[in-house]
Amino acid sequence: MKTSRALALALVPIAATLACGATTTTANGASGGIAGDATATVASPGTGAGRESVAPTGTSTGNATSTENAAATGNPAAKPGEPAPPTSTKPVTVSRHPAKPPTVTGVRFARHAGFDRVVIDLSGVMPGYSVAWTDKLVHDASGDPVGLAGGAYLQVRIAPAAAHNRAGDPTWKGPRQVAANLPNVRHIVNNGDFEGIVSVGLVLARKAGFRVLAQSGPSRIVIDVAH
Repeated sequence: MKTSRALALALVPIAATLACGATTTTANGASGGIAGDATATVASPGTGAGRESVAPTGTSTGNATSTENAAATGNPAAKPGEPAPPTSTKPVTVSRHPAKPPTVTGVRFARHAGFDRVVIDLSGVMPGYSVAWTDKLVHDASGDPVGLAGGAYLQVRIAPAAAHNRAGDPTWKGPRQVAANLPNVRHIVNNGDFEGIVSVGLVLARKAGFRVLAQSGPSRIVIDVAH
């Protein structure tokens, strides 16, 4: 009897020690030991011990990542190796004279960190091209105004090229006027396919730096416009 009472008294401090310890919880909610960076140490109720590796809801760590900053400002984060926004506003002209002029098949566009990108797709070899500022956009041949208001306009001319095949059917996929609604590039217009020249107008919110890149495989002309 005395032996049993002594054993019970000896177990009391051990149980009290176990009741006061901290609990370590991994990020996936499983109980156990610390498992590297994926583990959050959580204080047990009433102890005040432990540390959260992830900020609780409604608080801020004060060190936002580039992705978090992008979400807060509405601008996408720059991808590794992505070029900086262009700064030059000078016109660009490149002369080429392929034996078989390519056809223009359409346009694509996307928003990047600090600039908007417009891609004019071609079928065939790379032709010559020019990109320059203009006071207004008009339709080739007729001279009628495009009728889209903007703060600045870039006129792209591709030659020799066509936006139709030999049967006269258009090769430009999609509408001739596209509402891009990017930070600076607001609209893209195919405003000409006349006498071996294809014209593409960019309606911008404001005048800004731009650059032009010729890429192959498949052939395409890339215009980056700074925000």
